[in-house]
Amino acid sequence: QVQLVESGGGSVQAGGSLTLSCAASTFTAIDNCMGWFRQAPGKEREQVASIDHGDDTMYADSVSGRFTISKDNAQNTLYLQMNNLKPEDTAMYYCAVDKLVPSSRCLTGWTPSPVFGFWGQGTQVTVSS
Repeated sequence: QVQLVESGGGSVQAGGSLTLSCAASTFTAIDNCMGWFRQAPGKEREQVASIDHGDDTMYADSVSGRFTISKDNAQNTLYLQMNNLKPEDTAMYYCAVDKLVPSSRCLTGWTPSPVFGFWGQGTQVTVSS
């Protein structure tokens, strides 16, 4: 069982920045495919960014160039640095990990599986115009 705890959400004005953190309960989790997803009210959950065990990354087109995903293996922590935030970035942000997602899928699109995947509880990001 892996526990993921997000923090760092909040309310900012457009153009502002936030850094989300996701602390993983086990060191093995941080060495697997990890990512950030978000869900806005009335919308489906969407993938924001992912990072594989080799630190290769992928970003949704809507955040590319503004968001940066990274991880600190020593701290078992995943990060999402968000710059130049826009009102459309307003959503609940979730971190996730899946032990069996290969890099090929980690960097193209994935959703945590029911058995080997885990979600955090989410952290709210609100961007006002």
